[in-house]
Amino acid sequence: MPQPADFLLGEFPRSLDDRYRISLPSEMQDALPVGCECILAKERPGCLSLWLADAWQAKWDAGMDILRGKMRAGKLEGRWEEVQSLGRLLSTRNRSVTLAERGRLGIPEGFREFLGVEPGGDVMVVGAAVCIELWQPAAWHAFLGERMPEFRKLFDQLTS
Repeated sequence: MPQPADFLLGEFPRSLDDRYRISLPSEMQDALPVGCECILAKERPGCLSLWLADAWQAKWDAGMDILRGKMRAGKLEGRWEEVQSLGRLLSTRNRSVTLAERGRLGIPEGFREFLGVEPGGDVMVVGAAVCIELWQPAAWHAFLGERMPEFRKLFDQLTS
């Protein structure tokens, strides 16, 4: 994945082939070399994110260490229903995948339904600065419609 100064940016229309594969844009293939281990994660209905496994693992381990520490310290007593709910989501949220030749990525079963795109359907490949996202086009346009008005405020907050 990119270094902090090298954001993954861009919006690229693609199609899902009949075997639920998508070819990543050449502009993004440098960040994810052929054969690299990646993590595909469910973000929101109609959106999956793709991370280099090392970057994902570091983020994942840090969060899990905090969670385990809170459990050992008894800070989650009485919140077992929330912990159980989190466990269910953790069980299905991500999966290891390998990028094939020509930047081709196969979308695993379970993730296909979450993305909501049938073979031959359109997918938007979006650079999300620190990862690549795959969007069902209607979900992408809805997200943009909701979030674009916040762009200037978010940019100003992160850059000041």
